[in-house]
Amino acid sequence: MVFGLTGIGYLLVVVGILCDTPLVDLDWAIQQFRPYHHWPDLEPFLDVWVVAGQRGPTAVAALLWLAWRSHRTRTLRPLLVMGMALLLLNITVGSVKIVTGRLGPHYAHYVGSPELFSGGNIFPSGHTANAVVTWGVLAYLAVRGRRVGAVLAAATALSVGLTTVYLGTHWVSDVLAGWAAGLLVLLVLPPAEPLVAAVDTRIARWRRGE
Repeated sequence: MVFGLTGIGYLLVVVGILCDTPLVDLDWAIQQFRPYHHWPDLEPFLDVWVVAGQRGPTAVAALLWLAWRSHRTRTLRPLLVMGMALLLLNITVGSVKIVTGRLGPHYAHYVGSPELFSGGNIFPSGHTANAVVTWGVLAYLAVRGRRVGAVLAAATALSVGLTTVYLGTHWVSDVLAGWAAGLLVLLVLPPAEPLVAAVDTRIARWRRGE
């Protein structure tokens, strides 16, 4: 049920920006407000904090830690789960980016600018979705303190999304869609565990030469 509701929410946000609904009015209102002009002291810190949602740095750090976990436990499950999650993330986010072709707030010359759907890749927010998936997977794979990890992962994903809005690099609707896309990936992981186990077993047999 949660998966279905999240999927519907994701679809509604996509339709909302394509059909120029009140959600787009909210996007423009925040863009015109320009939060970074009202609270400039936050900008140096948030310019650094937003890295917590960037694919490159977070993926490398997470994969290195999971590789160590895999070595200790002698199972590839941690790496397989993260790999599958990142692959699904590319599908759920990348395909919608191609379809919408939306540009970011910095390209908005005036309210209702027609060029906002002229080949961009800002929607949904990859920063936000990646933060949900990367930190969510680490919490999902945690052996101890999973609840604390889940809270920290949720707080990180929430703050990264809001940070991109503050910095003016994403519309509010970009972030809403990013949260939904990332959550969809996390919700797929538990039912996909048998597939992960089968792949892990097959790779282990191949390495033993069986």
